[in-house]
Amino acid sequence: MNLEALNRYQPQALAVLRIIAALCFMAHGTQKMFGFPASGGGGGFELFSLMGLAAVLEVFGGLAILLGVFTRPVAFILAGQMAYAFWFVHVPMMGQGNIIPVANGGDGAVLFCFIFLYLVFAGPGAWSVDEVMKSRRSLVTA
Repeated sequence: MNLEALNRYQPQALAVLRIIAALCFMAHGTQKMFGFPASGGGGGFELFSLMGLAAVLEVFGGLAILLGVFTRPVAFILAGQMAYAFWFVHVPMMGQGNIIPVANGGDGAVLFCFIFLYLVFAGPGAWSVDEVMKSRRSLVTA
């Protein structure tokens, strides 16, 4: 297997990870805000509540990640949100403080947390507003 051929597509692969993660993340926010996609308890949320803040971060933070705009700082905030969700929502949910993600329903929170944390360090990859702005700044300073 030619690793150089695979390495050539690393920015695009990172962009696909960023875009798919953002779409999945945004779906959690739209469930909370609008009940879409359909879930048992979505819609009718209180904006000025912890769940309201989570919904806003998931929809608008997810949109920023999707577009690749301010990727690193937004990803840092969202990684923190997901760490909070895991430790303060999912772990106590089982009563005994079960920290095993598959046992407390926190798999998604853990995965989102580490995907967003990776984006803090890796940046947005290809097909992002951040990359367009970076290339424009390079042209101006050259």
